[in-house]
Amino acid sequence: MVARAEFFVLEGSDQRARWRFACQEIEKAFNAEERVLVWFDSDTEVAAFDELLWTFADRSFVPHERLGQESSWEETPVLLSATGVPATPPQLIVNLAAGLPDGLELAVRVVEIIDSDPGRRQAGRLRYKQYRERGIEPVTHKSAVAGA
Repeated sequence: MVARAEFFVLEGSDQRARWRFACQEIEKAFNAEERVLVWFDSDTEVAAFDELLWTFADRSFVPHERLGQESSWEETPVLLSATGVPATPPQLIVNLAAGLPDGLELAVRVVEIIDSDPGRRQAGRLRYKQYRERGIEPVTHKSAVAGA
């Protein structure tokens, strides 16, 4: 069961800035040797984020791949998915989808990144409420700035 849910609330409503912030959080987790699952609403989003994670910073290298039948944490510590979870649980789920991620109960920690977009903000409020209903008191980090 998730021990910790963290909500990062960003200023602005640019989807790319939100995803760049997610890249930074994923890089921190990778450097801490955590297994990371990044969760999306669609395969289209997975493809776009896959490209961004390779290119978001010149100095960064975050080995990752789309979740597949051959995926293994030993080979790839960061997996991207919109449709399934790995057999071995992740330590961290970075949720970039509108709803709660699949496999939520398997992770130790989940990171939610919310911005000022009205739809994403409303979906974030609903997820916050759902975590509380599951007995998880989310921690909120307000006014985090993408790129910082």
